[in-house]
This record gives sequence, structure tokens and C-alpha cells, in this order.
Amino acid sequence: MSYDVDLGAAGSHRGLPSSQLTLVLPADDPLDVAWAGEPGSRTVAWSSVSGLHTGPARIRHDGHQRGVQLALTPLGARALLGMPAAELAGRLLSLPDLAPALAPGLRHLPERLAETPHERRAALVAAALADQARRRAPVALRPEVARALALLARGRTVAATAAEVGYSRRHLAQLVRAETGLTPKQLHRIGRFERSRDLLGRRRLAEVAAACGYADQAHLTREWTALAGCPPSAWISEELPFVQDTAAAGAAR
Repeated sequence: MSYDVDLGAAGSHRGLPSSQLTLVLPADDPLDVAWAGEPGSRTVAWSSVSGLHTGPARIRHDGHQRGVQLALTPLGARALLGMPAAELAGRLLSLPDLAPALAPGLRHLPERLAETPHERRAALVAAALADQARRRAPVALRPEVARALALLARGRTVAATAAEVGYSRRHLAQLVRAETGLTPKQLHRIGRFERSRDLLGRRRLAEVAAACGYADQAHLTREWTALAGCPPSAWISEELPFVQDTAAAGAAR
């Protein structure tokens, strides 16, 4: 997705936990990002690959952000990078950090992106990703593992997921952690959190809590504070306009 968002003034915004890995290729200026509360994790680079994580990131900006952002499923990480998402969990990297695993077209994508008109950048990224995928042998997860990851990412409970795929909870935990670097419980929490994020600003908080499987609004607020670093009400006022502007910018491309 291409984005071109005018934020009005310099500042920062939150990068929220997700059930997918994130690849960002900024334009104009390198991306300045760190895990919240972990200044030693800060990276300033022309590409950013963030693994699965259970806390927010802080992204500094000068008031304007432009570039291309993509989400990778764990299977997508294997297909493109040749490694399980578990190897990237909790890490902030750039494409040069992954250079041995990348084809030249993807390895040099930031430089090529800078030389490409904005309206053609999404197509350039898509072509580089397709070339990278063609160079790798097809990968597949065991169907029951892929099913479990999908269920947990949709907010299904660990017990219900284990029962549906026919695994014990212990065996499910071993497989999920080996593939993603997270426990089934962590993936479930993130999946439920993502569902609630998509409803914020469209329904009352109590209704969001009920729709997404939280015990009540207080439970929703506690989980948001733990995962996003702020209650949902703060995110709605501070971050939702940015998310909406980014989505609108992507839809316009």
C-alpha cells in the first residue's frame, strides 16, 4: 500500500502489535522507529522489517510521511525471506540486515524506489516481491498449523483452537512458538486486539468489548494499555485520524 500523509507538524505515532510482520519502505526521509520504552532498539533506515511483537513502536516523523507499507503473514515471511517469522519476532531490522536471504531486486529496492515516481512505486515493490518469491522453493505449513495460526489471529481462544485442529495445548504451543516466536496466548491476544482496533470509532467501547470477546469495557482498556501503551479512548483521539488518512491515501493509489 502506498501512503502519502500530511500530519501537519513533527511528532510521533504508535505502531501497534499485529498478527502480521510489517515491511515499510519510506520515501523522502528514512524511517525513525523504536520499540516504546526501548531506546536501544531505535533504527533510522530506508527500510524497516518489524517482526511480530506484543508492544507498541514509536515512529518519529517531521510532519509528512510517504512511502510503501506491506503486511506479511508468517507464511509470507517464509516465502519471501526463507525463514520462519520466529526468527524475526521482537526485532526491528532493515533490508540490508537480511541481505543474504534477498534477491538483488529486493535487496536494492530502497535505492530503486527513490528513483521511481511516486505513482509507480507500489508496482515496483510488487514486482520485486514477486521476483523474490519466484527465486525461492515453494513453502507450505502443515494445514493444521496454518489453520491454528489463522484462528488465533482472528481472536479464537487457545482452547478452542487446539480442539479444532486436534492438538493438545502443549503441542500447539510448541508449533506456534516455533513458527511465530509468540505463544498461542500472545497471538490470541493480538488477534482479539486487532479486531477491536478495526471497530474503534465505529461503535461504543462497551459494544466493541462485547463483540471482540472481552469480559467488559474495563478488560478491553487493560488489554489496550498493555498492548498499545494507551487506552482505546486515547488512541481514537490521537491515532485514528492518522490511520484513516493513511488508508485513504492507499486507496487513492
